[in-house]
Amino acid sequence: MEINKIFKGDSIEVLKKIPSESVDFIFADPPYYMQTEGELLRIDGTKFNGVEDEWDKFENFQDYDNFSKKWLGECRRVLKKNGTIAVIGSFQNIYRIGNIMQDLGYWILNDIIWKKTNPVPNFSGKRFCNSHETILWCSKDKKSKITFNYKTMKYLNGDKSVWEIPLCTGNERLKDEEGNKLHSTQKPEKLLYKILISMTKPNDIVLDPFFGTGTTGAVAVETGRNYIGIEREEKYIKAAEKRIASKIYQKNMITELLLEVKPPKVPLKKLVEKGYLKENQALYNSLGEA
Repeated sequence: MEINKIFKGDSIEVLKKIPSESVDFIFADPPYYMQTEGELLRIDGTKFNGVEDEWDKFENFQDYDNFSKKWLGECRRVLKKNGTIAVIGSFQNIYRIGNIMQDLGYWILNDIIWKKTNPVPNFSGKRFCNSHETILWCSKDKKSKITFNYKTMKYLNGDKSVWEIPLCTGNERLKDEEGNKLHSTQKPEKLLYKILISMTKPNDIVLDPFFGTGTTGAVAVETGRNYIGIEREEKYIKAAEKRIASKIYQKNMITELLLEVKPPKVPLKKLVEKGYLKENQALYNSLGEA
């Protein structure tokens, strides 16, 4: 399977063509099955454009579950034995996704909370403002020897599982010719940055089966990872290709994971030979104890 390329087509059908155990990491932003009914109006009476796309419509929960089992099953097949997957969702779907993943044999490592610092306002005032989404981070199975860049994430995030990141807005948000948002669920690059930096290594192959406008690919390029994208909408593919072409690798201590490099172990005999220590010299620990 060619890397650093977007493949046009149905996610499940394209996934079937990817060789087994060939992918290091998967980020999946699947349809949430939002079940939005009626218009959402702002306080000033204008319409809020939520998720009304055809790709988010299913006949019922059974239909959605069947769809989820198929793509998640194929994703598990293409993951390397020590690979991991991060699936993002909201209250509408994440519990169904988690149940299906456990049934398929995935091992849940963490649920990460993306706390939105600028959430969509609560229009009705009848429920809590939905200000977060959940990311399920899972290994292929319980025995997988996963990649987790602990020292790097502790430096960036204090190793916590709650990430405060704003929604994708401003110049980062891709627009169509009318000035409207091109994709209704475009994720912020900062979110993907944390995901890829914490869960992958340089040159890893990162698969996104719901590529959209290419956030995963754009961040993969900037962090020195490879990507495989799957997307069926031509307008999204064109936007993603243009976006990714504008990115370059940002080589630094974070993207190179230099904080994860362990200092070399040097035998005491070698230190004596080089003159750093003398035979019978007293050594002390940090408490001053010999």
